[in-house]
Amino acid sequence: MERWVVSAKRADFKGIGEKFGIDQVTARIIRNRDIVGEGAIEEYLHGGLGTLHDPRKMKDMGRAVEILKEKVREGKKVRILGDYDIDGIQSVYILYSALCECGGNVDYAIPHRITDGYGINERLVRQAKEDGVDTVLTCDNGIAAQREIALAKELGLTVVVTDHHEVPYRELENGEREYQLPPADAVVNPKQPGCPYPFKGLCGAAVAFKLVQVLYGEMGFSEEKALAYLENAAFATVGDVMDLVGENRSLVKEGLKALNRTKNLGIRALALRNKIDLGEIKAYHIGFVLGPCLNASGRLDTAKRALELLLAKDGNTAAEFAGDLYDLNASRKEMTEQGVERAKELVEGTSLKGDKVLVIFMPDCHESLAGIIAGRIRERYHRPVFVLTESEDGVKGSGRSIEQYSMYEEMSKCKELFTKFGGHPMAAGLSLPKENVGLFRQSLNENTLLTEEDIQGKIVIDVPMPLDYITRELVEELKVLEPFGKSNEKPVFADKNLHILSLRICGKNRNVCRMQVQSQGGRQMDAIYFRDVDKFLAYLTEKYGEQAVGLAMAGQDGGIYVSFIYYPEINSYQERESLQIVVKNYC
Repeated sequence: MERWVVSAKRADFKGIGEKFGIDQVTARIIRNRDIVGEGAIEEYLHGGLGTLHDPRKMKDMGRAVEILKEKVREGKKVRILGDYDIDGIQSVYILYSALCECGGNVDYAIPHRITDGYGINERLVRQAKEDGVDTVLTCDNGIAAQREIALAKELGLTVVVTDHHEVPYRELENGEREYQLPPADAVVNPKQPGCPYPFKGLCGAAVAFKLVQVLYGEMGFSEEKALAYLENAAFATVGDVMDLVGENRSLVKEGLKALNRTKNLGIRALALRNKIDLGEIKAYHIGFVLGPCLNASGRLDTAKRALELLLAKDGNTAAEFAGDLYDLNASRKEMTEQGVERAKELVEGTSLKGDKVLVIFMPDCHESLAGIIAGRIRERYHRPVFVLTESEDGVKGSGRSIEQYSMYEEMSKCKELFTKFGGHPMAAGLSLPKENVGLFRQSLNENTLLTEEDIQGKIVIDVPMPLDYITRELVEELKVLEPFGKSNEKPVFADKNLHILSLRICGKNRNVCRMQVQSQGGRQMDAIYFRDVDKFLAYLTEKYGEQAVGLAMAGQDGGIYVSFIYYPEINSYQERESLQIVVKNYC
């Protein structure tokens, strides 16, 4: 079981509360997100379009826009090369739609996950040349494609790279890094050396959006016209699990407003198919409902279907594509569950369980599901996880990490084992010969500095808040902390020694536990638990006995006391509203 620890970051919470008109609880949560100083707090609470940075500050931005302007003016053929995930799909949509609007001679190509792999490759380069393409414009890829872009230049193509991934480097004997940029005509990536852009954490679609802002300005369009793509950049920022801090937070806040009144027929149809009302879309829905539908096309079929959804010009076409993506995602979920169970069996039944970095080889797993399965196994065992699958040319895999472990850095230490690799601190992709699988596992585990404490896992409590303190006003105020996501997680509250007065199991799969609980101060409140209800009941039975649990289920006092990690909310039922807590964990 995870350790529960209380965040102990200090500040003048009373003073912050008075200055910004917020509760001290809200002030404490903001401090726990490392938002320090009046300017940063103001941006966090009230940041909007005015806090977005000037895209012209990005290195090579002027050069890239000048090239594209010239190609549009001359009618030269431009091909956009994207990627098959949410970020890549939205990036292609932004650039393709914008260049069409500018009158460009433009088309797009998206690599097939299985036959092409990630990003630009030799086949796509040669195909572009055969098709009479003059300029290749990458998005959400290209920064690590030195060889492929060198080939494109040899063939006489103009190449503009827009990306957000880490720049490859070679470590010199003196410990310094020699960064290796591709030989493109322009490289737009805030992470490249010498780029003065003040925020480095943009996703690929946000970089594409920034490019369009400058391009539209140069083409004489209004500033508002470029803002039409803000919702796509926000969708991709959440879908690509970027940190929701700084500029990303402002971008997503404003983008969600636009998304909830979107005119895009594809997004409207997809929301309708998933029974989400426009006006109700939150970051959660992008991350766990709508986003996976877009991703499913690139995982099980071709990402072009997701792009065609976004480009749909009539409601019937949009509804058809939305239905297809919904069904694909349902298949993906079923296949994922099977893969997760198989991965758990391998960890529990082999020597893998003793590893601090899990390298799980499942030859028959659909390679497109490797990343999702890795993420689920990471959550279960709280350690970095790579899931590898057999492919046509060796082994491919995806990794998902924990905060204490940078995947890209650690993989760079054994890069001689790979035919290809790339990614972020928290996620990575790779290809390697089958005979190197064992060496990969061995190398990562021999070189890791992870401690037992790092992989035990812990739950950091923002505020140990008695139920007595919860008010409707506080629950409403907590909405200023949204959107929630990576690096701006939903706040974690806790109260101890809560008396369970009654409990009942409901839901068609008996997967919901409703309780009436009483705090030490005497406050009674409804509580609801959605997770593994059978495991929760087994825990209570082991601690208090069957009779006590039976009494509680009969609505009588069984003398059961627990501590809960929770989030407060307003429950609306039959036009009546009441406060309740949603239980996330217990001990």
